[in-house]
Amino acid sequence: MGLIGPKRHTDRTGDISEAAIITRLLQAGYVVLTPNGKQHRYDLVIEDADEQFWRVQCKTAWIEQNGVSIQFNVSSTHYQYISSKRAGTHKRLHYRGQAEYFAAYCEALDKVYLIPVNDVGIAHVRLRIMPTKNNQEKNIRWAADYEL
Repeated sequence: MGLIGPKRHTDRTGDISEAAIITRLLQAGYVVLTPNGKQHRYDLVIEDADEQFWRVQCKTAWIEQNGVSIQFNVSSTHYQYISSKRAGTHKRLHYRGQAEYFAAYCEALDKVYLIPVNDVGIAHVRLRIMPTKNNQEKNIRWAADYEL
Protein backbone atom coordinates (compact mmCIF):
# COMPACT_ATOMS: atom_id res chain seq x y z
CA MET A 1 0.00 0.00 0.00
CA GLY A 2 1.33 3.41 -0.98
CA LEU A 3 0.84 6.80 0.57
CA ILE A 4 -2.71 7.05 -0.71
CA GLY A 5 -5.05 4.86 1.31
CA PRO A 6 -8.29 3.20 0.28
CA LYS A 7 -11.30 5.23 -0.80
CA ARG A 8 -13.00 6.74 2.22
CA HIS A 9 -16.31 5.15 3.23
CA THR A 10 -19.09 7.43 4.48
CA ASP A 11 -18.84 5.78 7.92
CA ARG A 12 -15.19 6.85 8.07
CA THR A 13 -16.15 10.42 7.16
CA GLY A 14 -18.65 10.39 10.04
CA ASP A 15 -16.03 8.99 12.41
CA ILE A 16 -13.60 11.76 11.43
CA SER A 17 -16.28 14.41 12.00
CA GLU A 18 -17.23 12.98 15.37
CA ALA A 19 -13.59 12.80 16.51
CA ALA A 20 -12.96 16.41 15.42
CA ILE A 21 -16.13 17.55 17.20
CA ILE A 22 -15.19 15.76 20.44
CA THR A 23 -11.70 17.28 20.32
CA ARG A 24 -13.04 20.81 19.79
CA LEU A 25 -15.67 20.42 22.54
CA LEU A 26 -12.99 19.25 24.97
CA GLN A 27 -10.75 22.17 23.98
CA ALA A 28 -13.68 24.53 24.63
CA GLY A 29 -14.03 23.16 28.17
CA TYR A 30 -17.05 20.89 27.86
CA VAL A 31 -17.28 17.48 29.51
CA VAL A 32 -18.11 15.03 26.71
CA LEU A 33 -20.03 11.80 27.30
CA THR A 34 -20.59 9.13 24.67
CA PRO A 35 -23.63 6.84 24.81
CA ASN A 36 -23.17 3.10 24.44
CA GLY A 37 -24.55 1.75 21.16
CA LYS A 38 -25.85 3.40 18.00
CA GLN A 39 -29.61 3.34 18.58
CA HIS A 40 -29.83 6.89 19.94
CA ARG A 41 -30.95 10.03 18.10
CA TYR A 42 -27.86 11.79 19.46
CA ASP A 43 -24.15 11.00 19.29
CA LEU A 44 -22.81 12.79 22.37
CA VAL A 45 -23.89 14.41 25.59
CA ILE A 46 -22.05 17.51 26.78
CA GLU A 47 -21.99 19.04 30.22
CA ASP A 48 -21.54 22.79 30.35
CA ALA A 49 -20.03 25.04 33.05
CA ASP A 50 -23.44 25.26 34.77
CA GLU A 51 -23.55 21.44 35.08
CA GLN A 52 -26.35 21.26 32.49
CA PHE A 53 -26.45 18.27 30.13
CA TRP A 54 -27.23 18.62 26.42
CA ARG A 55 -27.70 15.98 23.72
CA VAL A 56 -25.64 16.60 20.58
CA GLN A 57 -26.13 15.15 17.09
CA CYS A 58 -22.88 15.20 15.08
CA LYS A 59 -22.98 16.13 11.41
CA THR A 60 -20.54 16.49 8.54
CA ALA A 61 -20.72 19.84 6.73
CA TRP A 62 -19.49 20.64 3.24
CA ILE A 63 -18.80 23.83 1.32
CA GLU A 64 -21.60 24.90 -1.04
CA GLN A 65 -22.41 27.59 -3.57
CA ASN A 66 -18.87 28.30 -4.81
CA GLY A 67 -17.45 28.68 -1.33
CA VAL A 68 -19.92 31.18 0.12
CA SER A 69 -21.57 28.85 2.64
CA ILE A 70 -21.38 25.50 4.35
CA GLN A 71 -24.29 23.11 4.47
CA PHE A 72 -25.30 19.99 6.36
CA ASN A 73 -28.41 17.85 6.69
CA VAL A 74 -30.46 18.22 9.87
CA SER A 75 -32.62 15.15 9.37
CA SER A 76 -31.91 11.49 8.88
CA THR A 77 -33.40 9.29 6.21
CA HIS A 78 -34.75 5.83 6.94
CA TYR A 79 -36.16 3.29 4.53
CA GLN A 80 -39.60 2.19 5.65
CA TYR A 81 -41.04 -1.03 4.23
CA ILE A 82 -44.69 -0.75 3.20
CA SER A 83 -45.49 -4.33 2.19
CA SER A 84 -44.09 -7.82 2.17
CA LYS A 85 -43.02 -7.22 -1.45
CA ARG A 86 -40.12 -5.13 -0.14
CA ALA A 87 -41.72 -2.01 -1.50
CA GLY A 88 -41.14 1.03 0.62
CA THR A 89 -40.35 4.65 0.89
CA HIS A 90 -37.68 6.86 2.39
CA LYS A 91 -38.82 8.76 5.45
CA ARG A 92 -37.07 11.86 6.80
CA LEU A 93 -36.85 12.23 10.58
CA HIS A 94 -35.91 15.53 12.22
CA TYR A 95 -34.17 15.85 15.58
CA ARG A 96 -36.43 18.32 17.39
CA GLY A 97 -37.14 17.05 20.89
CA GLN A 98 -34.46 14.35 20.51
CA ALA A 99 -31.30 16.50 20.64
CA GLU A 100 -30.62 20.05 21.74
CA TYR A 101 -27.63 20.81 19.50
CA PHE A 102 -26.08 19.94 16.18
CA ALA A 103 -22.31 19.91 16.11
CA ALA A 104 -21.13 20.15 12.50
CA TYR A 105 -17.56 19.61 11.33
CA CYS A 106 -16.39 21.01 8.00
CA GLU A 107 -13.18 19.20 7.11
CA ALA A 108 -12.34 21.63 4.27
CA LEU A 109 -12.23 24.49 6.81
CA ASP A 110 -11.22 22.37 9.83
CA LYS A 111 -13.93 24.10 11.86
CA VAL A 112 -16.68 22.94 14.21
CA TYR A 113 -20.02 24.69 14.63
CA LEU A 114 -22.44 24.22 17.54
CA ILE A 115 -26.00 25.11 16.51
CA PRO A 116 -29.20 24.76 18.59
CA VAL A 117 -31.57 22.30 16.93
CA ASN A 118 -34.47 24.74 17.31
CA ASP A 119 -32.55 27.49 15.46
CA VAL A 120 -32.69 25.65 12.12
CA GLY A 121 -35.24 24.00 9.85
CA ILE A 122 -35.94 20.29 9.65
CA ALA A 123 -34.19 19.32 6.39
CA HIS A 124 -30.85 21.11 6.00
CA VAL A 125 -29.05 24.25 7.10
CA ARG A 126 -26.72 26.68 5.40
CA LEU A 127 -24.25 28.79 7.33
CA ARG A 128 -22.85 31.71 5.40
CA ILE A 129 -19.05 32.11 5.39
CA MET A 130 -18.75 34.89 2.78
CA PRO A 131 -20.72 38.16 2.55
CA THR A 132 -23.53 38.46 0.04
CA LYS A 133 -22.89 40.39 -3.17
CA ASN A 134 -25.37 43.08 -2.13
CA ASN A 135 -24.12 43.11 1.51
CA GLN A 136 -27.49 41.90 2.81
CA GLU A 137 -27.41 41.12 6.53
CA LYS A 138 -31.06 40.34 7.29
CA ASN A 139 -31.98 36.65 7.63
CA ILE A 140 -28.38 35.53 7.14
CA ARG A 141 -27.19 32.72 9.40
CA TRP A 142 -23.45 33.42 9.79
CA ALA A 143 -21.13 30.46 10.39
CA ALA A 144 -18.89 32.59 12.62
CA ASP A 145 -21.78 33.04 15.10
CA TYR A 146 -21.80 29.28 15.78
CA GLU A 147 -18.10 28.44 15.54
CA LEU A 148 -16.46 26.74 18.50
